[in-house]
Amino acid sequence: MFAVIRTGGKQYKVAQDTYLQVEKIDAEVGAKIDITDVLMISNGDQTTVGAPIIEGAKVVAEILEQGRGDKVIIFKKRRRQNYRRKNGHRQLLTTIKITEIKAA
Repeated sequence: MFAVIRTGGKQYKVAQDTYLQVEKIDAEVGAKIDITDVLMISNGDQTTVGAPIIEGAKVVAEILEQGRGDKVIIFKKRRRQNYRRKNGHRQLLTTIKITEIKAA
């Protein structure tokens, strides 16, 4: 059984006991959260697709870690203009474990 969920503006295909890094979720480590933006649930031969979400369906996840991703370097340059700008960015991430998928 798997589900397609939406969190942080992105979509993820998840199954039970899957580990996932998503954009930061405001909750404490060890807390259980309910993700209600379930777009699709498939149980092998039976598939339910929402329009856009499935009412009453939810995915239960446990927060394992709050952290930051790898640094991404942003470098801008305009040739022959002596224009150079260098910035870095580290995205805030949350590591979660999918514990249960509940259909409607």
